[in-house]
Amino acid sequence: MSARTKARKRALDMLYQADLRGESLAAIVNAEAKRAASEPDRAASWLYAREIVDGVSDHQDEIDELIMSYAQGWTLERMPHIDRALLRMASWEIVFNSEVPTPVAIDEAVELAKEYSTDDSGRFVNGVLGRVADHSRD
Repeated sequence: MSARTKARKRALDMLYQADLRGESLAAIVNAEAKRAASEPDRAASWLYAREIVDGVSDHQDEIDELIMSYAQGWTLERMPHIDRALLRMASWEIVFNSEVPTPVAIDEAVELAKEYSTDDSGRFVNGVLGRVADHSRD
Protein backbone atom coordinates (compact mmCIF):
# COMPACT_ATOMS: atom_id res chain seq x y z
CA MET A 1 0.00 0.00 0.00
CA SER A 2 1.42 3.36 -1.00
CA ALA A 3 2.17 6.15 1.45
CA ARG A 4 -0.53 8.28 -0.18
CA THR A 5 -3.14 5.54 0.22
CA LYS A 6 -2.22 5.27 3.89
CA ALA A 7 -2.38 9.06 4.16
CA ARG A 8 -5.86 9.10 2.67
CA LYS A 9 -7.03 6.56 5.25
CA ARG A 10 -5.52 8.68 7.99
CA ALA A 11 -7.09 11.86 6.63
CA LEU A 12 -10.43 10.09 6.27
CA ASP A 13 -10.22 9.04 9.90
CA MET A 14 -9.58 12.62 11.04
CA LEU A 15 -12.31 14.13 8.86
CA TYR A 16 -14.77 11.44 9.96
CA GLN A 17 -13.95 11.87 13.65
CA ALA A 18 -14.38 15.63 13.53
CA ASP A 19 -17.68 15.35 11.69
CA LEU A 20 -19.11 12.54 13.79
CA ARG A 21 -18.08 13.98 17.15
CA GLY A 22 -18.80 17.58 16.22
CA GLU A 23 -15.25 18.54 17.18
CA SER A 24 -13.03 21.00 15.39
CA LEU A 25 -10.63 19.63 12.84
CA ALA A 26 -7.87 21.51 14.64
CA ALA A 27 -8.46 19.52 17.83
CA ILE A 28 -8.48 16.22 15.95
CA VAL A 29 -5.33 17.16 14.01
CA ASN A 30 -3.52 18.16 17.22
CA ALA A 31 -4.34 14.83 18.83
CA GLU A 32 -3.23 12.96 15.72
CA ALA A 33 -0.02 15.03 15.52
CA LYS A 34 0.93 13.90 19.02
CA ARG A 35 0.34 10.30 18.02
CA ALA A 36 2.29 10.77 14.78
CA ALA A 37 5.28 12.17 16.66
CA SER A 38 5.71 8.76 18.28
CA GLU A 39 5.58 6.97 14.91
CA PRO A 40 8.50 8.30 12.84
CA ASP A 41 8.21 5.41 10.36
CA ARG A 42 4.81 6.76 9.31
CA ALA A 43 5.98 10.35 8.75
CA ALA A 44 5.31 10.33 5.00
CA SER A 45 1.70 9.29 5.41
CA TRP A 46 1.21 11.78 8.23
CA LEU A 47 2.47 14.72 6.15
CA TYR A 48 0.11 14.08 3.25
CA ALA A 49 -2.80 13.30 5.58
CA ARG A 50 -2.21 16.65 7.25
CA GLU A 51 -2.07 18.37 3.85
CA ILE A 52 -5.45 16.85 2.92
CA VAL A 53 -7.11 17.80 6.19
CA ASP A 54 -5.69 21.33 6.11
CA GLY A 55 -6.82 21.70 2.50
CA VAL A 56 -10.34 20.52 3.28
CA SER A 57 -10.47 22.86 6.25
CA ASP A 58 -9.23 25.83 4.22
CA HIS A 59 -11.72 25.24 1.39
CA GLN A 60 -14.61 23.51 3.18
CA ASP A 61 -17.31 26.00 2.21
CA GLU A 62 -16.40 25.79 -1.48
CA ILE A 63 -16.03 22.01 -1.33
CA ASP A 64 -19.37 21.57 0.44
CA GLU A 65 -21.05 23.82 -2.12
CA LEU A 66 -19.67 21.66 -4.95
CA ILE A 67 -20.80 18.47 -3.26
CA MET A 68 -24.30 19.84 -2.63
CA SER A 69 -24.52 21.00 -6.25
CA TYR A 70 -23.70 17.56 -7.63
CA ALA A 71 -25.19 15.19 -5.05
CA GLN A 72 -28.57 15.22 -6.72
CA GLY A 73 -31.35 14.86 -4.18
CA TRP A 74 -28.98 14.60 -1.23
CA THR A 75 -28.14 17.19 1.39
CA LEU A 76 -24.87 16.97 3.28
CA GLU A 77 -26.78 16.21 6.47
CA ARG A 78 -28.50 13.21 4.87
CA MET A 79 -25.26 11.58 3.74
CA PRO A 80 -23.51 9.03 5.92
CA HIS A 81 -20.65 10.70 7.82
CA ILE A 82 -18.07 8.53 6.08
CA ASP A 83 -19.38 9.41 2.60
CA ARG A 84 -19.35 13.10 3.43
CA ALA A 85 -15.74 12.84 4.64
CA LEU A 86 -14.71 10.91 1.52
CA LEU A 87 -16.38 13.39 -0.80
CA ARG A 88 -14.69 16.31 0.94
CA MET A 89 -11.29 14.65 0.82
CA ALA A 90 -11.46 13.60 -2.84
CA SER A 91 -13.04 16.88 -3.93
CA TRP A 92 -10.09 18.72 -2.40
CA GLU A 93 -7.68 16.46 -4.30
CA ILE A 94 -9.57 16.94 -7.57
CA VAL A 95 -10.04 20.70 -7.38
CA PHE A 96 -7.09 21.95 -5.31
CA ASN A 97 -4.25 19.42 -5.63
CA SER A 98 -2.87 19.29 -9.15
CA GLU A 99 -0.29 16.64 -8.12
CA VAL A 100 -2.99 13.97 -7.89
CA PRO A 101 -4.54 12.77 -11.15
CA THR A 102 -8.33 13.03 -10.98
CA PRO A 103 -8.93 9.33 -11.77
CA VAL A 104 -6.64 8.37 -8.87
CA ALA A 105 -8.50 10.62 -6.42
CA ILE A 106 -11.85 9.19 -7.53
CA ASP A 107 -10.67 5.57 -7.51
CA GLU A 108 -9.14 5.85 -4.04
CA ALA A 109 -12.31 7.44 -2.64
CA VAL A 110 -14.54 4.81 -4.25
CA GLU A 111 -12.40 1.98 -2.85
CA LEU A 112 -12.54 3.51 0.64
CA ALA A 113 -16.32 3.91 0.31
CA LYS A 114 -16.67 0.24 -0.64
CA GLU A 115 -14.52 -0.77 2.33
CA TYR A 116 -15.94 1.49 5.03
CA SER A 117 -19.45 2.57 4.04
CA THR A 118 -22.71 1.21 2.69
CA ASP A 119 -23.22 -1.11 -0.27
CA ASP A 120 -24.39 1.81 -2.41
CA SER A 121 -21.73 4.28 -1.31
CA GLY A 122 -19.13 3.34 -3.93
CA ARG A 123 -21.49 4.21 -6.79
CA PHE A 124 -22.75 7.33 -5.02
CA VAL A 125 -19.23 8.63 -4.32
CA ASN A 126 -18.15 7.81 -7.88
CA GLY A 127 -21.11 9.68 -9.38
CA VAL A 128 -20.69 12.81 -7.27
CA LEU A 129 -16.93 12.95 -7.79
CA GLY A 130 -17.33 12.42 -11.53
CA ARG A 131 -19.51 15.52 -11.65
CA VAL A 132 -17.07 17.46 -9.43
CA ALA A 133 -14.28 16.47 -11.84
CA ASP A 134 -16.32 17.63 -14.83
CA HIS A 135 -16.88 20.95 -13.05
CA SER A 136 -13.17 21.38 -12.30
CA ARG A 137 -12.32 20.92 -15.99
CA ASP A 138 -14.62 23.80 -17.02
